[in-house]
Amino acid sequence: MTVTTLNLQPYLQNALVLAEPLKESDFDDLFNVASDPLIWEQHPNKNRYQRSEFEVYFKGAIESQGAFLIKDLQTQEIIGSSRYYDYKPGEDIISIGYTFFKRSFWGKGHNYALKKLMLDHIFHFAGTVVFEIGATNKRSQISIEKLGALKTGEEEIAYYGEASKLNYRYIISKSQWAKLRVALPG
Repeated sequence: MTVTTLNLQPYLQNALVLAEPLKESDFDDLFNVASDPLIWEQHPNKNRYQRSEFEVYFKGAIESQGAFLIKDLQTQEIIGSSRYYDYKPGEDIISIGYTFFKRSFWGKGHNYALKKLMLDHIFHFAGTVVFEIGATNKRSQISIEKLGALKTGEEEIAYYGEASKLNYRYIISKSQWAKLRVALPG
């Protein structure tokens, strides 16, 4: 019998994106993308475009050991980041989030392509994926609903190094994803 070890930072790739393990040396390049205030206007922490706030975000990403640097596959341009976090093997649950993309890549399928890659990978190891999305982040709520996640509640969440803010909790189970995956485009 083959035992597969959980890897929260594999290289993931499809026709649109390459997700590679985030390294400390990626800070300046990723901050260059994140320094656009409009990326964060709906996020719970609207000041992540500021270097001091982004440093907290980045430190949490590195410490999570589940964070990715996202590149456009065709151009190799750095376009954002996302991560796996809060893995609870006893409960068979993991979260995906802290995602952001460069605005010039919004609405072009990159977020959708990334989430499909991340879900396909993690469902080899977990039975449920949680998405915690800021109550004011309508773009992300719409995006995750299009992917098939179901809103299951609202709760105050303290993101790494930040104050608690109201978030909506969405989930997708492994069995839901197996059914949704077949019906989703791309």
